Order: sequence, then structure tokens, then C-alpha cells
Amino acid sequence: MKPADLIWMHGEDLPWDDATVHVLTHGLHYGTGVFEGVRCYDTEIGPAVFRHQDHLDRLFLSAELYYMPIPYEREQLRQATLELIARNGLRECYVRPIVFRGYGTMGLFPLDAKVDVAIATWEWGAYLGEEGKRNGIRAKVSSWKRISPEALIPQAKATGQYLNSILAKIESHKAGYEEAILLDEKNHVCEGTGENIYLVRDGVIHTPPSTASILDGINRRAVVQIARDLGFEVVERDLARAELYLADEVFLTGTAAELTPVREIDDHAIGTGEPGEITRAVQLAFEDALHGRSERYREWLDPVPAIAGVQAGGRIP
Repeated sequence: MKPADLIWMHGEDLPWDDATVHVLTHGLHYGTGVFEGVRCYDTEIGPAVFRHQDHLDRLFLSAELYYMPIPYEREQLRQATLELIARNGLRECYVRPIVFRGYGTMGLFPLDAKVDVAIATWEWGAYLGEEGKRNGIRAKVSSWKRISPEALIPQAKATGQYLNSILAKIESHKAGYEEAILLDEKNHVCEGTGENIYLVRDGVIHTPPSTASILDGINRRAVVQIARDLGFEVVERDLARAELYLADEVFLTGTAAELTPVREIDDHAIGTGEPGEITRAVQLAFEDALHGRSERYREWLDPVPAIAGVQAGGRIP
């Protein structure tokens, strides 16, 4: 992770090392925060944020589900993000907007704690590695189940909820795998620790439905549309664990991981043990969309404007 020069916080740009919070910040103690993972790509039309508005919409939805009114409009955060990327001189980067309950009160009742917002950008490669994107990764079905909608809100991208994924990630790492796959409370296939999952069998792409406790991934929406546009059938349904082992192909998608093939699960080779033809076709079209090489999906890109004469530390209205 390579730090950038500036972070946007409390409505203004701050030097990276000065963007701090109080040790009694409510979100630090109780996980009261929501966030997004977003990427900016160096495209044919210049640096551009992929599906920026969709990410902002989900950020506001997550905040609403946890009773956290965001003290800015969507357009203010959009402009703040684009200008922050430009001021940091980044052509490609990961973007992390976060909304959290700040310092001011302690205890489990959160509504008296103020809501703070910050946006950070930094250079960050593929989450599961470039090698993983090329040749596929090894995954393990975790003993930890995905959080249930009877206990929390899987559809919200909330900070505290990711302890669930962290347990699964550590377990898989200690067992020698690159990633974990979680089942839901009904023992259906759910998702990776930070990715949606798909399997291919007999030429059809299958993926868990929203009722399987998945996060409604922004890249999931894009990949499902791309796959259908390529002529592949995509079926959203409950998946049994054994179907993973019997699949011809398996792949994951997420903003951090992009599209990453899975070559092995629980020491079972998937198909030939190499990324399959359908995975490669969808991956290629998806990469073209991310990098602005496809006119068909150009509307998904939010260009970063060139900002002449903007000084670091300038306040965003």
C-alpha cells in the first residue's frame, strides 16, 4: 500500500498523516461505520472511477440501514472524490469512502455520536494478486458461516460486520489457501471474504441470489450484465457446497479482487485446474469495461477532471 499525499476528511483535504480520529471514536469501539470499495482506472478517456454513482448509492443505503444520516449530498462526495484523486496526481487508485460514528459519546446507544465522513485514495494492486488473476487461486470453504440476516444486515457494507470475513480469511490463510468461501446459515454457498462467487457448469453461469446473505456487489451487477450481453445464461439460485467441486469453472468478483478465477477448492481441482473459456471471456470483457476499451459500457465510467490551479488543502463546498 502506497500512501497518497492527501485524505479528504471533515470537508477538507488533509495531509495523509494528519487524518486522525480520537481514540474514543464510537466506530472504533463498536464497529458503527459503513464504507465502500471503489476503483479508479487509467482509461482511454483518462482516469475514471468505475460505477461511481452505484457505489455512492450503496454507501447511502448502508448508512440508512444503520441509522447514520450522512451530512453531505451524494454529489458533494462524488466531487470530493474526483478532486481528491486529481490533487493526489493518481491515474489509477483504490478509493475508500467511510462513514462512521465519531467521538462524543460511549456506550451501545449510538445516535448521540456525530457522523463523520472521510475519503482516502491510494495505489493498490489486485487484492488476490496478479498471478491469481492470470492463473487462478486456491480456496477453502470456511468453517465460519456468513452473517445471517436474522442477526445483522448482510446487504449493508458495514465495518463491524467484516469481523466475520476476517475470521474466515485468517482460517484459510493459516491452512495454506489464498481465499475462503463462506456458506450461509442454510449451508448454501454464499460468497468469498470480499467477493461474490460464480460457478459454470454445462455452459451456464450460476451465482447465489440476494436471499443467500450476499452483499449486492457493484461488480457483480456489471459482470452479470456483461455475461448476458456475451450470450451466456446466468442463473441466480441457491448452490450446494458440492456443486463447487463439480463445477467446470469457478470465479470471484469484487472491486478489490476484480475478476479472479478459482482453480482449486478444498483440494479439489476445478475443471481442468486452469481458468476456463467462459471465465476468460467474461474476464476479458470485464477488463475492457474497467479500462474504457468498450464503448458499450463507457457510461459506467466517471472521468476525473483535470483541475488547473487547485491548491492542496482547498475546501470542498
